[in-house]
Amino acid sequence: MNPDPSCVFCRIVRGEAPAHVLAENEHALAFLDIHPLVDGHALIIPKAHYVTLEDVPPELVGPLFELVQRVSRAQRRALGAEATTIGINNGRAAGQVVPHLHVHVLPRYTGDGGGLIHSIIQRPSQRGLDEVRDLLVKALGG
Repeated sequence: MNPDPSCVFCRIVRGEAPAHVLAENEHALAFLDIHPLVDGHALIIPKAHYVTLEDVPPELVGPLFELVQRVSRAQRRALGAEATTIGINNGRAAGQVVPHLHVHVLPRYTGDGGGLIHSIIQRPSQRGLDEVRDLLVKALGG
């Protein structure tokens, strides 16, 4: 996808907006979140403008997540993180504020008060597992 001139992340990729860049590869860029939840809270973005994970061509997913993996390792080594939480707010209903795909990588520590991914949704399942599996398998083309 072409860069979006109004997108702050596209502006960072082009060097038109400031960022605390950590690392990059040909297709992805890692930088610190300007509103960090913890020291080292990083964002990894594709350099091309894609809004959601589903928009990213399959051949670019690998380079994006290679950089996620590198940043996660660096947080453990440099900051003494015991673990990391890696997440994507994939679409507006999921809490995505900037409409450019970004992967959050947060260093985690015992007793840091952070929750589990399982704590972010408060709506119980409405369907049985068999029904949900059948719907998803059909959508996957199986």
